[in-house]
Formats: sequence, structure tokens, C-alpha cells
Amino acid sequence: MRLVVRTLSELCITAGALVVLFVAYLLYWTGVQADSASAAQIDTLQREWADTPVAAAPAPARVPARVPAPYVTGKGIAVMYVPRLGRDWKWPVLEGTGPDVLKQGLGHYARTAPLGGTGNFAVAGHRRTHGDPFKDFPRLRPGDAVVLTDGTTWFTYRIDRGPYRTVPADTAVVDPVPRKSGFDGPGRYLTLTTCDPEWGSSHRLIVWAHLDAARPVADGRPQALDS
Repeated sequence: MRLVVRTLSELCITAGALVVLFVAYLLYWTGVQADSASAAQIDTLQREWADTPVAAAPAPARVPARVPAPYVTGKGIAVMYVPRLGRDWKWPVLEGTGPDVLKQGLGHYARTAPLGGTGNFAVAGHRRTHGDPFKDFPRLRPGDAVVLTDGTTWFTYRIDRGPYRTVPADTAVVDPVPRKSGFDGPGRYLTLTTCDPEWGSSHRLIVWAHLDAARPVADGRPQALDS
């Protein structure tokens, strides 16, 4: 009997230690990895932007833009700033929304519009683990700015609606004109998505925004980042 009790006790201690290690991995180590990976992605983008020629932008943006190129899964395409989530909040946006992509930053839904383009530029991010980029997602409010840059142009979007809670199967939230967004026709939109509840994935939280302004990087940071 003593041997059985001792064995069970050792198994419980071992299981407890494994649980603690797993929690530490989720809370700490995935964040360390994400911080390193996102910093590397931003550094890569900045170097690529410095070496890429600039072409005239199409109307209506009327700001310099790089020669368009197809997005490549897993590669960085922009850097996003959300002042509401913190003055130092900055994450790269990569093409695709697969697990490997979202470990390095935010992910652009491949079937949605390009940055600044007509349609819906939709982006996903983790609520928890892998850097917790959207941990404070519920704090977002209508009127908040979401600023992105492709290295040449600053795009400032303004949130119109959200956070809106729905289920993962509701893929219409990233349609060119999402039905529940309040938008009544084609435009230049942004959708952000993340998981809900904070430590689960049974639902999704959504915010929708419209393109409010675009300006050349050469003209300086947009006011939304300094206010």
C-alpha cells in the first residue's frame, strides 16, 4: 500500500510540475519567441523598403507607393500601430493566417484586399500567447486609430464598429463589405479579428474601420501616433 501511495504521489508531483512548465511556456516562452520573431520581421521589412524603388501612387491616395507586388505567404507586408493599445504597441503584419505566421506577428487574410486598396484589408492576431498582441482588444472603441505603413505610405484607419462578438464560422466578417459592419457600399476598409474569451477560442471579437487618411512617410508620422 505504501508503495502504491508513494507512486501515486510521485506521479501527481510530476504531473503538477509538467502543468507548471506548460503554463510557463504559454505565458512566457512563447512571448519571448514572438518578440524576437516580430522584431526580426520588422527589421527585414525596413531593410527591404530601403532597397525598393518608389513609384507614383494611384488615386485616390495621391501619395508615393511602391511598385505593387503579390503578397507571399509568411512574408511581412506592413507594420501596424494601435495607440489605444499602448504608445509602444507595434507589430508586423505578415501574409497568411496559419499557425506559423501568427507566431511571428499579425496575419493578413489572403483572400482580402491589399493594404489601402478598395475592399477589406483583414488582419488576425492572437489574444493570448505568442506575444499577446491583441490581449487588450476589448478596449478598442469607435473613433480609435489603427495606423499601418508599407514603408512609403502611412495609412490611418478609424474604427467604426466593435468589438463585435461572433463565432469562428462567421467568415462574412472579412467580406469586402461586411454585412454587420454598418458599411453600406464599397470602400477602403479594415477588419481586425481575435479570439474570445481571453484564454479560449470558442468565439471571435471583431472591429471594423474605414481608411481615414493616407500620407507619404516622407511627410512624417501621422498625428494619430503622436496625440
